[in-house]
Amino acid sequence: MAGVASGEAACNSARQTGGVTDALAAELSAAMAPDRVRSGPLELTLYRRDASLLEGQPGVVCFPSTTDEVQAAVTIARRHGRAVVPRGSGTGLAGGAVPVGVDGAEPVVIVTTKMDRVLEIDADARVAWVQPGVLNLDLSRQVAHLGLHFAPDPSSQQSCSVGGNVANNSGGPHCLAYGVTSAHVLALEVVLPDGSLALLGDLDPEPPGYDLRGAFVGSEGTMGIAVRIAVRLSPDPPAVRTVLVDFASIETAASTVTGIIAAGLVPAALEMMDARITSAVEDYVHAGFPRDAAAVLLVELDGLPAGVEAATQIVADVAAANGARGVRVAADEAERALLWKGRKSAFGAIARIAPDYYLHDTVVPRTRLVEVLSEVYEIAARHRLLVVNVFHAGDGNLHPLLVFDRREPGVMARVLAAGTDMIAACVAVGGVLSGEHGIGLEKRDHMGLIFSDDDLDAQRRLRLAFDPEQACNPHKVLPSGSGCGDLQSVPAGAWI
Repeated sequence: MAGVASGEAACNSARQTGGVTDALAAELSAAMAPDRVRSGPLELTLYRRDASLLEGQPGVVCFPSTTDEVQAAVTIARRHGRAVVPRGSGTGLAGGAVPVGVDGAEPVVIVTTKMDRVLEIDADARVAWVQPGVLNLDLSRQVAHLGLHFAPDPSSQQSCSVGGNVANNSGGPHCLAYGVTSAHVLALEVVLPDGSLALLGDLDPEPPGYDLRGAFVGSEGTMGIAVRIAVRLSPDPPAVRTVLVDFASIETAASTVTGIIAAGLVPAALEMMDARITSAVEDYVHAGFPRDAAAVLLVELDGLPAGVEAATQIVADVAAANGARGVRVAADEAERALLWKGRKSAFGAIARIAPDYYLHDTVVPRTRLVEVLSEVYEIAARHRLLVVNVFHAGDGNLHPLLVFDRREPGVMARVLAAGTDMIAACVAVGGVLSGEHGIGLEKRDHMGLIFSDDDLDAQRRLRLAFDPEQACNPHKVLPSGSGCGDLQSVPAGAWI
């Protein structure tokens, strides 16, 4: 694109200055208004990190409200030799929005939260065009009167954005039956790393050409910035039942998960919580979770009324066969909502145990749940740490939370070592690194555990097709290959 610095020039510029220049801030202010461009120490501190335990250093933070402003911000940043780091609500847990620049030059962080409009709703086609800053739950609320909803429902859905869901291919409890974000995105209008605009995908059932939409969803901001997103809306089911089952052991709860799927059921959601988190959640929301249970399952079934009733009985029978202590079916929508509030408030409830936590996001085969959960507890004990488990049991998406107080000397080293051991344990049984949180900066250096050098090279080549200068969210996802020299490990001081 005319006026955009080449990769070599960008690197040279980066070497000459690390901090933001007055000229860069002035150009960005002229493009989108001074009050939406921030470079003061306080503002920059606020945007050094996302919801992970990693942090970086932005040079300037800007808040575009239109596609034209995103294009201008990208073009200006590249002209000044700066990388760009896209950011949504900042709820990501893998360091994907942590600002890392190129060769010491602090990047421009482009925050899309002011792009928060639902642009168009076609109820007949069940499609909505939205801007990336629309909050996940707000989208479902805006189409509720039409009997529709947006199926992906991360636990952070009250605060995470659709653009962030696209970046990380986010999931959520109800993605067991309905699929993760990629199954619900039909097309994207994207500002590419050179500032140009491209439409990926189409509303046609079988769009021609390569599936560039599928390549972009889950690319974690390394291929551009989505500015307009066509999402599929799902009809509300005619009947829903939410079942709470409690157990005297983790093993019997995990066996029930496998048994439910083996019985031919694919519930809308199948969630598991262990004893510590169940007790903390009950203290937090008072939903009637049994405090003395070793584990609970939250099972949601939806569909036609007769089918839902039959499926509920199958769940009860499988649970009883595996030694469940009790089966409770939510009596009404209010009780169902309270149970789900408990599950989706679990991370907030952790504060009742300790002030800090480190959350992992690996996936294992359902048949290995019992084995891996036992190893997770053993790893935590070996590193003298407390772990709690709350996760998407139906698809084997584990979320072990290491709970700690970072003020304790040496605790972070033990936390990181335990996290590495847990990743290795999951990969050893045929698991993968992430189910929904993404790779980001956190798991980048573990990619070699599941991908060969040829695999990583193929992924790198795809990324280069979108971003030849590797200036869009550099150093994320892939373990090496930045435009200005490889970064082989997470930068010193990034873990906080």
